Amino acid sequence: MRKTRKSLLLLVSLIMILATVLAGCGGSKSAETPAPTPTPPASEGAEKTDPPPAEENDGKWVLGEKPLNFSIYSHYNDIDFPKWESTPLGKYLAEKQVTLEVIAANGAAQQKLSSMMASDSLPDVIWGGRNDPDVERLYKEGKLVAFDPYLDKYPNLKTWMTDLDLLRHDDGKIYMFPNWYSSNPFGNAGYVVNKKIYEELGSPKLETTDDLYAYLVKVKEKYGDSIIPFEPARGEERQGLGVLYTAFGEGASYTNLNANLLSVPKDGKLTSLLMDPVFREAQKYIAKLYREKLISQDTFSQTKDMVLEKVMAGRVAVHASSSPLEMADPAHREMIKEDPNSGYFVIKPIHKPGLDQSKVYPGTYTSFGWNAAYITTAAEDPEAVFAFLDWMTGPEGMNVQFFGPEGGNWQGFDENGQPNFTENYNPEEVAKIAADNTAVQIVGNTSYIDPSKYKYMAQLPFEEQDWTVRYQQTITWPSQLNVTEFNNIDPDPESDLGVVKTSVNELFLEIYAKSVMAKSDEEVDKILDQGNKDLMSLGYQDLLDYRTEKWQANLAKMK
Repeated sequence: MRKTRKSLLLLVSLIMILATVLAGCGGSKSAETPAPTPTPPASEGAEKTDPPPAEENDGKWVLGEKPLNFSIYSHYNDIDFPKWESTPLGKYLAEKQVTLEVIAANGAAQQKLSSMMASDSLPDVIWGGRNDPDVERLYKEGKLVAFDPYLDKYPNLKTWMTDLDLLRHDDGKIYMFPNWYSSNPFGNAGYVVNKKIYEELGSPKLETTDDLYAYLVKVKEKYGDSIIPFEPARGEERQGLGVLYTAFGEGASYTNLNANLLSVPKDGKLTSLLMDPVFREAQKYIAKLYREKLISQDTFSQTKDMVLEKVMAGRVAVHASSSPLEMADPAHREMIKEDPNSGYFVIKPIHKPGLDQSKVYPGTYTSFGWNAAYITTAAEDPEAVFAFLDWMTGPEGMNVQFFGPEGGNWQGFDENGQPNFTENYNPEEVAKIAADNTAVQIVGNTSYIDPSKYKYMAQLPFEEQDWTVRYQQTITWPSQLNVTEFNNIDPDPESDLGVVKTSVNELFLEIYAKSVMAKSDEEVDKILDQGNKDLMSLGYQDLLDYRTEKWQANLAKMK
């Protein structure tokens, strides 16, 4: 599924990746999606077409027909947009009379937005988390524009998303434009393995939790402290430890450990995570790895930069996280420059012996992808802004962002609506275009662009395909679990239950860390038993009941 991109490190890592997609979700079934009119490839004489005259557009906004200028603000402490015109997409749009004025938070997002609200100087577009509490204040004050009047007129969002109703607010209207929505599985959660170390140890079977334990022991015996057997990234975010949890139960969801769920669905109710047998078995396994120093001992204190340094240097035997490819891809490319037999490869999900591997999901995704764009009442022409966002997630917009303007690497569409790649297709140029546009991809359509990207790769031998794309297609995407039904089930952060949630999350992290560092299986049980009692005393059961009600309402909408 794709909450990353929340640090400069992640952006840097993404820029280094040739074809990484920020994973987001939404979309409708391909059978229901009308493809653009097929056009022959450039070699057959096809020509680009200019936008039709205004009178032929029935009053609709069309890219390039008239100027569009609006401001956009990134509501994150650690993500500010670059100058729009410094990117390939920005330069292209400038030629089409579209310019965006970026507003930076400069590390103080909450203060910045509060200041703009107080001075009534809101940006035209706010880009931030779905149902962000700060943006929710704007909704309550009537400062957001509803998209419902535009959905049929500019139909990409409506066409490609099956769970559109789950975006609706309490008043039944839609105010957010999801980023990287998808109707298909996507995501990078899983395991990557150091190829050289693996081969030096005889390329043993790595399928079950028993296999993994035996392998990590061999790594420690041979390499000592010079190599970290299992690198789970940041423990406080669960990351690779959460991935290990999924190995112990068919259908066990990585999202169960997230702060916005922190529970296990059972018989139509959300129940305590700490009392779940699968969670307890996983914690005992993880604690054993930690006790035997087979896991990074600083997992609860290390930074992302520290993790990246170890992965880049090849000092880890196995790396697991919610998105290990983002670090392993650039590391792989650097490592094989010096030693073609080194680098990393991705393995299928580790699972407990006896479980069906096809029912084990190391990661999750939602139809809504990652975050969202909101149009405020400050926008002079909200319809044009929405139309532009819709264009960005349509076939033309997506292809421009990833392959450049039509007429270069691509020309027209095939019968499936995917781009026709020309004889001038340049993989290096395409990779640079996609990477350079990453920081300004404010809305994206995963359902459309992923098959389009793989269309070219599929023609190449497996070993010549882009490292990330080939493993996404063959391993990570098929092994992600859809958890769209758990969208937006949290209480208002300013409500009594919102306060309970904060307290529960803080205490859970303490309990979780203690259980990982437990000295025995018995101690794990003792810590979790007491931890559950302590959470209940804070109001955990009330939170579970509230989330159950919201979850069931989501299921009703989806039916």
